[in-house]
Amino acid sequence: MPTPIVSKRAPIYADIPDEKWNDWRWQLSHRLNTAEDIEKVLPLTDSERKALQTQGLFRVDVTPYFISLIDPNDPDDPTRKQIIPVSEELNAFTSMMEDSLAEDRHSPVPGLVHRYPDRVLMLVTTQCASYCRYCTRSRIVGDPGQTFNRQEFEMQIEYLKNTPQVRDVLLSGGDPLVLAPKVLEELLTRLREIPHIEIIRIGSRVPVFMPMRITQELCDMLAKFHPLWLNIHVNHPNEISLELAEACDRLSRAGIPLGNQSVLLAGVNDCAHLQRELVQKLTRIRVRPYYLYQCDLVEGAGHFRTPVAKGIEIIEALRGHTSGYAVPQFIVDAPGGGGKIPVMPNYMLSMSDHKVIVRNYEGYVTTYEEPTEYKSHDPKTCKFCQNKRPEPGQTGLTGMLDGEQLFIKPEGFDELHNRGGGQHRLRDENKWKPLGIGSGETD
Repeated sequence: MPTPIVSKRAPIYADIPDEKWNDWRWQLSHRLNTAEDIEKVLPLTDSERKALQTQGLFRVDVTPYFISLIDPNDPDDPTRKQIIPVSEELNAFTSMMEDSLAEDRHSPVPGLVHRYPDRVLMLVTTQCASYCRYCTRSRIVGDPGQTFNRQEFEMQIEYLKNTPQVRDVLLSGGDPLVLAPKVLEELLTRLREIPHIEIIRIGSRVPVFMPMRITQELCDMLAKFHPLWLNIHVNHPNEISLELAEACDRLSRAGIPLGNQSVLLAGVNDCAHLQRELVQKLTRIRVRPYYLYQCDLVEGAGHFRTPVAKGIEIIEALRGHTSGYAVPQFIVDAPGGGGKIPVMPNYMLSMSDHKVIVRNYEGYVTTYEEPTEYKSHDPKTCKFCQNKRPEPGQTGLTGMLDGEQLFIKPEGFDELHNRGGGQHRLRDENKWKPLGIGSGETD
């Protein structure tokens, strides 16, 4: 039998009336953020107390609901580690960066990250219900001075109106669900007025930090803007409470598909068996595991990092051992702005011109015979290939497979190999222009 999903409330909140406890505005206005406040709920370690008393630390705020999920007698409680700072946050580590994903470099206007051809990340606030200690946007998140203003919001909308290749907008921040209801509704309305935007997505940890925000009124409002998708952020089975299950049920009944993005964190969820329990518990509340992220190279997150091999080990332990739709993609978000790179165990062992050798999760090895006759797909005569091409420069390996180019060169490659020489009779650019590439014609 599955473990029952329960509700918890710290003893200090036992006398709070349910009407207040279940009011998301009360939860926001009673967040804990000092050593004195937090110690009323759980005894602090020396490391935690030192961090909480350090000036300039990444913002601390914890909702009464979420801190109630912590076992106060366990200094290694996995929920505790995610929201209570420790002195290790102050330690620098190799490759640590302020903006490790180079989001600001890929922002044509403030707060709008256009990294992939057909979708954008739209940062709509810098505020959250509570603050994850490994936050990839700690450079701006939690800082009221970094909040996006009305002028920047209009710049974002104007960019989207003028960029017809964008069909998918992901709202994030900060957390979009902490916005005032009228502001959120205006934002969604403005996006839905743009004809080429097909999909709106929201990334939010509010259902996890403050599930009472997911009211029926909110769900009814969101349902007006379909197709709309929502990804939550659960890292450990202990975070899946009765309140979260009920919030997800309301969202699902409003027709909103739910996914989960988690982060691989040392000492929190770096266990294959724990991860299996997490993904199975998520699917029971109708949330599909979507991504498992390798921890980013951001300030304060060094003590959370694991080897990439740990993530591959976890996927190995999930594939075949649980439902396929319960297996997330393990993602390394490329430092420097390369985007999300899926990493997984190697299931293809070898190949020849007529068969491939593959293995399954048990180590069973088999062959798959390739077809002896196959008429290759021709991108030059395919209407989908002609009409749905990404922008030049972003076709990547797909463009090479489609015959658009034979090589991708590192920046400065030709200049390096010129070795300082000038143009001479043997240096004719046409020598390195592949026949049939680019123009679609051969000489």
